[in-house]
Amino acid sequence: MGLPVGTQAKYWGIASAVFLIVLWFLGDVILPFVLGGAIAYFLDPVADRLERMGLSRALAVTLITLFAVTLFIVMGLLVVPTLVSQTTSLINIAPQLASDLQSFLIRQFPQLGDTESTLRQSLTAIGATIQERGGQLLETVLSSVSSLLNIVLLFVIVPVVAFYLLYDWDRMVEAIDDLLPRDHAPIIRRLASEIDQTLASFIRGMGTVCLVLGTYYALALMLVGLQFGLVVGAIAGLITFIPYVGALIGGALAIGLALFQFWGDWVSIGMVAGIFVLGQVIEGNVLTPKLVGSSVGLHPVWLIFALSVFGALFGFVGMLVAVPVAASIGVLTRFATGQYKASLLYQSQSGATLGQAPTPEPDQERP
Repeated sequence: MGLPVGTQAKYWGIASAVFLIVLWFLGDVILPFVLGGAIAYFLDPVADRLERMGLSRALAVTLITLFAVTLFIVMGLLVVPTLVSQTTSLINIAPQLASDLQSFLIRQFPQLGDTESTLRQSLTAIGATIQERGGQLLETVLSSVSSLLNIVLLFVIVPVVAFYLLYDWDRMVEAIDDLLPRDHAPIIRRLASEIDQTLASFIRGMGTVCLVLGTYYALALMLVGLQFGLVVGAIAGLITFIPYVGALIGGALAIGLALFQFWGDWVSIGMVAGIFVLGQVIEGNVLTPKLVGSSVGLHPVWLIFALSVFGALFGFVGMLVAVPVAASIGVLTRFATGQYKASLLYQSQSGATLGQAPTPEPDQERP
């Protein structure tokens, strides 16, 4: 005889609370394992396809690992140093950019020449603030992962964890399926399939879209000659998963930098703007329909809310698990909504609404 629904809900509630408490206390300690699991999940379809081509699981995972390591080395030697250099230069040149903006505004609006003007004082402080805070942010990013030893360990542990999880992925899924409560296994499998479909569309699909668009923006802006094209492209590509936000922020930053660098050369400025317009056309008509699909089930506002809440509660690890948790909650909410609409609480059998008495039946004719 199965346990009552209330007892089962109590047990699963306790398990969820324990999971959140463990996540709270472990924090950054589990960062390599979360990253390794995300990488393994991202690459599992590639390994499955290689298996269908006739390769063994071990050989498929080995080939994927060799390709990933080669790509990482190339990125580490060619792209990362340039990205860090351009970011540092952008932070250092920020005061000069703010000063140039102030001079331009004063020429266009002479009333701003008053040294006591609130706007002028704000503009003067912007550059110094960006340089100070930007430098602190860069130092925090480089030191928050702790020391150099922790960074090295991160780069060592993550590939190892990803390799073993990718190798044993199918067996882990079978083991988890074997532990499911038998009474609820079919429903759990269906919900897990919907969650996996949502995550596959969003994480794998949007991850690929972000990578493609980030590479396109960076290369195109560098070919045009924009001084910080690589940084702008990386920023725009990184936040492309939030619809329109990546293009708006990246486009505003790129056009702003282009105005200072190419002032008077309207062709170059127009080319910078055209790069982002073309990027949006490609994303909306080619990349997103092909790689993500028309319905992912993650509303942008819900996604931003999840990232904010989990980031505030659990830090960087919370931001990593925010998307899977948001997708899972979305699927469970749609399931609960469907159950509610199929229940008597929603479908009033008497035809009466809350606060309204049932409509009396008409009197039958007596013989």
